[in-house]
Amino acid sequence: MRRWLWVLGVLVGTGIGTGVYFLKPVAGPPRDLTLIGDVAHGNELIRLGGCVACHTDTASGRAFLSGGAGLVTPFGTFVPPNITSDPNAGIGDWTLAQFSEAMSNGVGPEGHLYPAFPYENYTLMSDQEIADLYAALMATEPVAEPAAASQVPFPFNIRLANAGWKNLFFSPARFQPEPNKSETYNRGKYLAFGPAHCVACHSPRNLLGALDWDAALTGSPGGTGGRAPAITREALVEKGYDAASLAQTLKDGFTPGFDVLGGAMGEVIADSTSQWTDEDLNAIAEYLLAE
Repeated sequence: MRRWLWVLGVLVGTGIGTGVYFLKPVAGPPRDLTLIGDVAHGNELIRLGGCVACHTDTASGRAFLSGGAGLVTPFGTFVPPNITSDPNAGIGDWTLAQFSEAMSNGVGPEGHLYPAFPYENYTLMSDQEIADLYAALMATEPVAEPAAASQVPFPFNIRLANAGWKNLFFSPARFQPEPNKSETYNRGKYLAFGPAHCVACHSPRNLLGALDWDAALTGSPGGTGGRAPAITREALVEKGYDAASLAQTLKDGFTPGFDVLGGAMGEVIADSTSQWTDEDLNAIAEYLLAE
């Protein structure tokens, strides 16, 4: 009897310890929340970060940033919410601290956010950029119509489970440039892994929806992250790209093979990359085609 009680105690203790581990907070370096946001630069970040393509369902006639089309995944359909300045339907009542927590650590006022929201990438942004983006969103036209509800079945609708997911797969941090690379290269890498989150779409994911960072940018065959082609140097060169033509494609959608990119990438070009600065287009092209 004592032996079985001992075994039971070990199992219970192990279970409690495991639960505590998987529920512990996952957070990156603290942010400077005293910074004053620059609305003009924040508006650039709205386009740089793909906010419009995700949070504006133009096909359904939704207003700017008032809610996007549903993202279908094996875990359910996630509808990007209204992120206008409306205090009820949008995020107008969020503080900078709450916004920073969502962008940096994947925790919103209602609890843990699903990784369908790319906080894994936004965490790399600087403190000033977070303040600028917040200021720009707070300056948007408020839209009182909420986005449709996401359709996430049990057990994936248990938000607390995202705490365990983060302990397994999320390492919040700020971007660190490679010391022996050019400023342009590092800017391109920052965009691809940070706010532009190219890596989020163009990389495979495991069965739990986590990115395979060792295979970053090698393409997604479908499933959790949706289907997206490889954008490694080898894949791009094979399709006839050099840095100049890749930057041009991201600006106008026309490929070196005289095709036009459509679908999800077409939306990204229309709502995001076509409105980037030439410097950023050249930077991401240089990074993706670097040897």
